[in-house]
Amino acid sequence: MGIDTERDVEANLQIGPTSTGMVRIFIESEGVEIPMDFEPEEAEEIAEEIRAAAQAARALR
Repeated sequence: MGIDTERDVEANLQIGPTSTGMVRIFIESEGVEIPMDFEPEEAEEIAEEIRAAAQAARALR
């Protein structure tokens, strides 16, 4: 399985700042919770990767 493998799984995604100045990406699915904290600079890099992936996906349409 990889990033391009389809799955029939529902998950909730939340993104926001923490009280300690980190950016948290929080994923919850089927009773499993995954909190991931990033420094603001790391979060900006992730955002850039998401934008680049969206642009690449548009090019495939």
